[in-house]
Amino acid sequence: MSAIASKKNLVVLTGAGVSAESGLRTFRDSDGLWEGYNVYEVATPRGFNANPELVLRFYNDRRKDVAAAQPNAAHIGLAALEEHFNVQIITQNIDDLHERAGSTNVTHLHGEIFKMRSVADTDKTYPIQNDIKVGDLAADGSQLRPFIVWFEEPVPMIEVAAKIVRKADIFVVIGTSLQVYPAAGLVDYAPYETPKYIIDKKIPYTASLFNLTVIEKPAGEGVADLIKMLL
Repeated sequence: MSAIASKKNLVVLTGAGVSAESGLRTFRDSDGLWEGYNVYEVATPRGFNANPELVLRFYNDRRKDVAAAQPNAAHIGLAALEEHFNVQIITQNIDDLHERAGSTNVTHLHGEIFKMRSVADTDKTYPIQNDIKVGDLAADGSQLRPFIVWFEEPVPMIEVAAKIVRKADIFVVIGTSLQVYPAAGLVDYAPYETPKYIIDKKIPYTASLFNLTVIEKPAGEGVADLIKMLL
């Protein structure tokens, strides 16, 4: 049996709270704003069609924010767990901090800020480090846009993520309100008997989960506690 095959499958679902300690604002605060913008103006196809220049500028700024941020203790701790577990991270975040911390198996549910695609082709992506502007065209002649899954758009990776969660020997949720669907529904795919952990400053409602341990702390402290519990 290979070393990877002998390791337990540790599946981790992360949300904005895992990157907050890196200085990245959570996706949606209680007032419905993201960096001062109504999310429906900057995170829907309707918003893009109405004002593409605004939306592109918004994500250009987010790309700069992510480039300037550094992985925090939560990202680094999860990456270190690969020594002991087959770690699969499913993230709602569009940043690359898990990868920069050293995690090697990361599934992005809502896209990636350092990729772009044409408005016509949902599958082909291009790397992007700088800005996207109105008039920047893909190879098919269509306007380029961020490779982000917006509200009112399907989440292509959700079925892949569900398959990963079904195989979890240990399931961990970190820094997510469990209010954004379909991502929040992934918790229901974890096997009933599988040990489950939730780490958050404010534990979301989770009455349906069996065999659950809650760690009501910020992500960095919570991951440190998780590591002590698992090892």
